[in-house]
Amino acid sequence: MISYDIIILQFEDKGEKTEWTYIEIPADIAQELKPGNKKSFRVKGMLDAFPIKAVALMPMGEGKFIMAINADMRKGIHKRAGAMLKVTLEEDTDTAVILPDELEECFEYEPEARAYYDSLAQGHQRYFITWINSAKTAPTRANRIENMFKAMLNKWDYGQMIRAMRKKDRS
Repeated sequence: MISYDIIILQFEDKGEKTEWTYIEIPADIAQELKPGNKKSFRVKGMLDAFPIKAVALMPMGEGKFIMAINADMRKGIHKRAGAMLKVTLEEDTDTAVILPDELEECFEYEPEARAYYDSLAQGHQRYFITWINSAKTAPTRANRIENMFKAMLNKWDYGQMIRAMRKKDRS
């Protein structure tokens, strides 16, 4: 586990990353976390006293990485860009995605849907499962499972599914 203090930064004008809040992980620290790695990987640890897990570090060149500080993290640490942050990190190797039982049951009847799901990167699988698990009511959960299952049958990624749902809601 590695600990260091860093200032929270914010992109000004950087395309899709415009106004993102983030921290930089210097090359030497990234190499301690995952030696020889130059691709995105996941970490767990603490931002001040706020626990994090399965958070992606993204390469930014010259061996440096960044970690986006999302709204939940900002609320948890009560800090914004310009503030000093105590960061404690280690590689998160426990990134298994656990399927809800109801979805597992659906996949038994449609092996093609399961095959498409299995072909997705773990991070993309996690989008779907986190979305399902964040449902606050049983009917919402059932509806989300149904939508995800349809997305797998259509070979859609998460973004395509959400866009199709919005389009359906508008009509």
